[in-house]
Amino acid sequence: MSRSSINVWARRRARRTLLQALYAWQMTDAEFDEIVRQFTPDQLKGADTDYLHECLRGVMDRVTSLDPVFEPYLDRRIAELDYVERAILRAGSYELKERLDVPARVVIDEWVELAKRFGAAESFRYVNGVLDRVARDLRTAELGDTASAEDGTRCGPPGGADG
Repeated sequence: MSRSSINVWARRRARRTLLQALYAWQMTDAEFDEIVRQFTPDQLKGADTDYLHECLRGVMDRVTSLDPVFEPYLDRRIAELDYVERAILRAGSYELKERLDVPARVVIDEWVELAKRFGAAESFRYVNGVLDRVARDLRTAELGDTASAEDGTRCGPPGGADG
């Protein structure tokens, strides 16, 4: 799929639903099909369901290899993270690692926005710092010197333009 054919809003809805699905999975340890069945067609309306299913399956199948990607940047153990933060960091790390078609700045911005909406009061700052460091590890060539993890600034403009 070319960049010009990506529906930004459909991806955004997919990420929001992905967050809800990962939250449910973390709470129940249900199987993929059971998690997917929890969402009605109305809830999925307008979402990029292919993207949602691919990312959900990817996080669920690769959780043991995803957690070590962001764990070095945590100030506590993964098990001590809020369920929302944990789901966001897993999904964001998955996108940064596996979905190279989506610019790193877009991935970070989208997940920071979801942390603002669904996370604890200041968790978006924490999510931003962790995902920025993960992006610098996984997408060094893409980010170059344009992202700044040292001063804590956000990557990319608010409301990301792509994917």
